[in-house]
Amino acid sequence: MKNPSLFGKTLAEIEEIVASLGAPAFTARQIAEWIYKKHITQFDAMTNLPKSLRHQLAQGYSIELSTAVKVQTSVDGTKKYLYPSTGHTFIETAYIPEGKRATLCVSSQVGCKMGCLFCMTGKQGFQGQLSTGEIIHQIRSLPERETLSNIVFMGMGEPFDNLENVMKSCEILTADWGYGWSPKRITVSTIGIIPAMKTFIENSSCHLAVSMHTPFHAERKKIMPIENVYPIQAVVDLLRRYDLGKQRRLSFEYIMFKDFNDSNRHIQGISRLLHGMRCRINLIRFHPIPNSPLASASEERIQQFREGLVSKGFRTTIRASRGEDILAACGLLSTKELVKTQAPDF
Repeated sequence: MKNPSLFGKTLAEIEEIVASLGAPAFTARQIAEWIYKKHITQFDAMTNLPKSLRHQLAQGYSIELSTAVKVQTSVDGTKKYLYPSTGHTFIETAYIPEGKRATLCVSSQVGCKMGCLFCMTGKQGFQGQLSTGEIIHQIRSLPERETLSNIVFMGMGEPFDNLENVMKSCEILTADWGYGWSPKRITVSTIGIIPAMKTFIENSSCHLAVSMHTPFHAERKKIMPIENVYPIQAVVDLLRRYDLGKQRRLSFEYIMFKDFNDSNRHIQGISRLLHGMRCRINLIRFHPIPNSPLASASEERIQQFREGLVSKGFRTTIRASRGEDILAACGLLSTKELVKTQAPDF
């Protein structure tokens, strides 16, 4: 049986392991720094630890990392990596370079439970939670790791349906014993799971993005089952209770669907829902998925919609579509077909 990995452990978890081995408490931070700051993958490389402790660690734990089993490159430079997960499953990660910036779109689950009508991952169904190590691994094993400027939890899965591991991942990414990233470089996206969102706001300084897609309850229920449990009005009401500060960005994601959520009535509805909130609205082109009744609004209508929101005082952007030709664009991540072809190799 494979030894459990130390990669993905927080400092507190490493401290527990160190204590169980009878080693001094300060060695936990040394181990964390070797793993996350110095990127070592062998215990023998931890030269400031006693040989006896290195031997104990090697006997009971591992820090080995896997590599991507498949890489696809888009004509626009976007890359989609396929990584193995536990239980012969797979996840996808999208690397998106743009000028001096480079964003990594990481996954938090294998598949997804939420069943949104516009999302390929949801059609795959839910297959499992990613561990903290599996989430961080998408960043650590990326060949372009040193070029990254931002990380977004917008890949496969609903991050707040895997709250504990997502929170630990953010801790490792931002801690001084970890990767030392500024929280301002990290955004976590959610469809609005209120209890988890509350925990995140109170215990993290990372940016938050909320998938809205329509301001109206009856409409949102048609495309997002979560609206039956956590209505968008209740989500916004919770957000109004917090002062996120000028250093923390709150944004709302809005996929533009033709003849569904692209009318002037929707501009008015968004204005009423978000009145007085300091936030950004990101308009997103819809990329059609199989067996979906939805279609993308026209370019002209998306521009008009943006102008309408700007006139209401909202900072509004249109997200550039990237990686559509390799199914790496928003809402297109799904390994269902790849699993069929790759799984026998594992």
